[in-house]
Amino acid sequence: MSPYDSATSAGSSSGSSSASSSTKPADIDGLLAGAGYKVRSSDLCHVAQRLERLETAMVNSPVELSQLASSDTVLYNPSDIASWVDSLLSEFNHTPSLPSDLPDLPDVVVGPGINPTVINEADATWTDHDAPQQQQQQNVQSLTIPPNQLTVVTAMEEDSGIRLVHMLMTCADSVQRGEFSLAGSLIEDMQSLLRRVNTTCGIGKVAGYFIDALSRRIFTPQANGLFGGSASGSASAFENELLYHHFYEACPYLKFAHFTANQAILEAFDGHDSVHVIDFNLMHGLQWPALIQALALRPGGPPLLRLTGIGPPSPDGRDSLREIGLRLAELARSVNVRFAFRGVAAQRLEDVKPWMLQVNSKEAVAVNSIMQLHRLLGSDPNRSPPIGIVLGWIRQLNPKIMTVIEHEANHNQPGFMDRFTESLYYYSTMFDSLEACTLQPEKALAEIYIQREICNVVSCEGSARVERHEPLAKWRSRLGQAGFRPLHLGSNAFKQASMLLTLFSAEGYCVEENEGCLTLGWHSRPLISASAWQAVPDANSPLGIVTL
Repeated sequence: MSPYDSATSAGSSSGSSSASSSTKPADIDGLLAGAGYKVRSSDLCHVAQRLERLETAMVNSPVELSQLASSDTVLYNPSDIASWVDSLLSEFNHTPSLPSDLPDLPDVVVGPGINPTVINEADATWTDHDAPQQQQQQNVQSLTIPPNQLTVVTAMEEDSGIRLVHMLMTCADSVQRGEFSLAGSLIEDMQSLLRRVNTTCGIGKVAGYFIDALSRRIFTPQANGLFGGSASGSASAFENELLYHHFYEACPYLKFAHFTANQAILEAFDGHDSVHVIDFNLMHGLQWPALIQALALRPGGPPLLRLTGIGPPSPDGRDSLREIGLRLAELARSVNVRFAFRGVAAQRLEDVKPWMLQVNSKEAVAVNSIMQLHRLLGSDPNRSPPIGIVLGWIRQLNPKIMTVIEHEANHNQPGFMDRFTESLYYYSTMFDSLEACTLQPEKALAEIYIQREICNVVSCEGSARVERHEPLAKWRSRLGQAGFRPLHLGSNAFKQASMLLTLFSAEGYCVEENEGCLTLGWHSRPLISASAWQAVPDANSPLGIVTL
């Protein structure tokens, strides 16, 4: 559930009463009496304040609701709202007073759609035994005021999940203002409140990850680079590869990236007998079996395919890149595709130099970046972001095509609060989409993969913060200024992406075309963007190209 999707309608109730501003108090009193409530409209402000006290007492009191329900105390008729609330308050020993600066609450009207009869032990909210369970859940999450319906909206009717979101925003604001003592106390409050919600799905799960990320930022800032940064060492890089693989299996986002990029590369290689793919993030080579098989079926015969795969050094000293290359070579041999592989081990993409790639001037070159360019946007006081240098030598390689897959998010904003708000919205939607995943082991590990992204976005700063996602509009501007022009992803790419979604039972995934680019999202929110680019011819001699 996205934290901003809470304002859903609670459903219409019986009755045709009008809630227009011209309704007189006497008329409202009549409506309340007709609905069976012994309260005047002029008293509702005081009732709401007493409800606020009741909620505070219920949260802070050691008295369990189950004890209250099983006691011999006789509660007043709930139709007499004021007396009913007072009787509940009397059962709690601790009744904290309201802050003196609490603003006056507006008069709110109770309508026939709500019949508070029992305090629910799990959620501490009003429920209606006569209403369907689904309607009760909608009333718990949020209540709106539809036309012709009178509704009471109080703090009790806002569930713990929504309050968690509010506390998360308050905590993030405290962090931005440097009030770490207040932020730390909010962390403790949220961890306590988290025990009252379902943390296996929905906002409870998302809130748990963001609470953890905020806690790391506040209490252990020196360790953030070890958990979320790219400079985390080879062991963490190995773990990331494993989690990446499970994220690939669990949901369609990486499959969409691979299929879309492969289709664009295949079309760019049309008519060329010698082709060279430079993969900025080899990651087990998951993307390339499909391209090898597609090239094998090309009319006129397959070309000579060279693949240069960039990846981190192996943690145990093995040449894992070479092992991946051998597996791909065996596949290429089985389908009669001439194949050559070269592995380039580098901890960071900016450490790669163009001469390492051994590009031949007679081959068509494709540069493939799957969620890698955003990692070049960071900077430190001693240097500018490496994105400019890398895009510069890519352009001088003069590739036929550069495929760019990125998160459709804006997590590179300088203000922490803006970045936090955007990431909370984005990853809430991402976790919503993961609920459609039926592969449970892969789903669990895919969530850890996403959790690491959240931790890096929220916890880290400076060079340790590498998950600097930017939306497609910003990439268009940046790549255009760097000397690239956009290539239109054709109808075949759109068809393949749409066919891919048929493999997933959920109907919420959607592919959309955006000015020649494609996006994959969940319902109305784009989450991943795919674009293709071509270098504008450079008068200078290309770097790293070997002339035969």
